[in-house]
Amino acid sequence: MPSLPSSPSHDGRLPLYHRIRDTLHAEITAHKWKPGEPLPTEAELAKSHGASIGTVRKAVESLVAAGVVERLQGKGTFIRRPDFQSSLFRFFRFAGADGAPRVPESRILKRDETPMPVTVAAAMNLTVGTRAIRLLRLRSFDGKPVLLEEIFLPRDRFKPLLEIDPCEFGALLYPLYEQYCGVLVTSARETLSAEAASPRHAKLLGLETGAPVIVIERVALALDRKPLEWRQSRGPADQFRYHVEIR
Repeated sequence: MPSLPSSPSHDGRLPLYHRIRDTLHAEITAHKWKPGEPLPTEAELAKSHGASIGTVRKAVESLVAAGVVERLQGKGTFIRRPDFQSSLFRFFRFAGADGAPRVPESRILKRDETPMPVTVAAAMNLTVGTRAIRLLRLRSFDGKPVLLEEIFLPRDRFKPLLEIDPCEFGALLYPLYEQYCGVLVTSARETLSAEAASPRHAKLLGLETGAPVIVIERVALALDRKPLEWRQSRGPADQFRYHVEIR
């Protein structure tokens, strides 16, 4: 996804569409419009920015190309809300007896405060030792473990999560971040690897020590591309799949 500035450019040497794009991007970053809400029409934007509709259209198309907004045929242009749940089904075969995808149940096994580990701090561009909230989460089907997740969040930004009953966390965390912390995850970087299950991970996943597991490391990002969350998810290799559509 192209990187866009989080503050508007005031360089008059830049093309007008470029400056309008930067202004709109900064306004979206500041939550002037929430995910799923429509942008003003091109005519309204052209009037407010003193530009032609063609210039505004070029600015909006640039935001579409960057994945910040999306056009819905016959409805308009909307602030994009990415579907992170699709990532889960891209990598693991989680389905019911009828073959339909199922979202695993989730349970917080542990929530504590800890200094940010060196590798996590580096991935999130934070100082080593930054105070973090660590979550250990187990996802399962009918009581059978299928995915183990370790999550690190900067404490200062996610402090309200320390006050929530772990039972309230639910299956999806990103809506919780938005509701309680005002933090919106809009994109992520993911890296896949494989390893032999350690005794600790094997016990939690109900596997034999040394059994093959797939590891997905994710760094979740804000609209301005700043890291918000680091997460490692581990699941049995026999549940692993990979699906991607190439166009």
